[in-house]
Amino acid sequence: METIEDVVIIGAGLCGLATALGLHRKGVKSVVLESSEALRAAGFAFSTWTNAWKALEALGIAGELRQHHLRLEGEGPEMRCVRRDLLLETLAKELPSGTIRYSSKVVLIEESGNLKVLHLANGSTLRTKVLIGCDGVNSVVAEWLGLKKPSFAGRSATRGFSEFPDGHGFNSEFVQFFGQGFRAGIMPCDEKSMYWYFTWSSSSKDKEMEKDVTKMRQFVITKMQEANVSQNFIQVIEKSDMGDLVSFPLKFRWPSELLWRNICKGNVTVAGDALHPMTPDLGQGGCAALEDAVVLARCLAEALKENDNEDAKEDECVRLKSGLENYVAERKWRGFDLIFTSYVFGRIQQSDNAFTRFLTEKMLVGIMARTLIKKTYYDCGKL
Repeated sequence: METIEDVVIIGAGLCGLATALGLHRKGVKSVVLESSEALRAAGFAFSTWTNAWKALEALGIAGELRQHHLRLEGEGPEMRCVRRDLLLETLAKELPSGTIRYSSKVVLIEESGNLKVLHLANGSTLRTKVLIGCDGVNSVVAEWLGLKKPSFAGRSATRGFSEFPDGHGFNSEFVQFFGQGFRAGIMPCDEKSMYWYFTWSSSSKDKEMEKDVTKMRQFVITKMQEANVSQNFIQVIEKSDMGDLVSFPLKFRWPSELLWRNICKGNVTVAGDALHPMTPDLGQGGCAALEDAVVLARCLAEALKENDNEDAKEDECVRLKSGLENYVAERKWRGFDLIFTSYVFGRIQQSDNAFTRFLTEKMLVGIMARTLIKKTYYDCGKL
């Protein structure tokens, strides 16, 4: 007899693994389908604010991650720059063996009564009671739900990672730079590694450059030099490993889609970047994905919980639908807020208009900083 899975998650990224771990902590088995042959843990880092650490505490892995990452200086919310590889590996090792199935690309989603049938590129199929799309900006599940493809924000980003075996010598602080049409930032993950990012107003002629990491790195260095950024910071970019340098166009979902489109349909929903792709101007993309994971695991576990009271029992598919609807109700306004605010902040901070830049420097900086900090104190709750 063909096995029917309780929950199938597409995508073994941050949100997919965190959701699987949340469900595991609640005693719910899930399967995570990953299209690549191994965990895609290489690359950049995540800025993790207080709200992310609350989610990581709920998942039971905050303590281990704090040991390996510096807390950035300053009063107010907790902020650390967490290495992507360590975060994903920590999540993965907490999952039961066999939870993640690699080389499992979903090519078709079909309905079969109350179940969803997933057809994989290797010819196999899976049946599941619940399907969760944590498959990123180009989500096949979001497309199945009828969500529009994310829109280009008019800007691109490059991210890099640099190792200093003998120590980098920088303070434990987040430093930002602003120049003509660009914004950049550098921060340490630990005593021997630094993460940096660079966003700029891009044009069609930049597409080819974005594919060449050598040209891309030189473009960033030149822009930073033109803005008179200290050579100490520029050397962080110069030292970046080419394999850890990625460039991509920034995309976002129009916030109104979270209110008027189907974020869930029956026993199918999306989370993380598949739900709320946003520009990186608040540093909340990864944080919001962790929030999603905790809320979704909590709502689903409650729906799947055995109920011994016969009078109170509902049909399981009705309970699952209700659980996903509860998740959506809790997350859609949060997603709306973060997408909208990130987009507006980005447009203001990288504006080429002299008056807008003057207004930002004289009046808006404090307001924007307070707004950002306020959003980091959001609490997604316990599992």
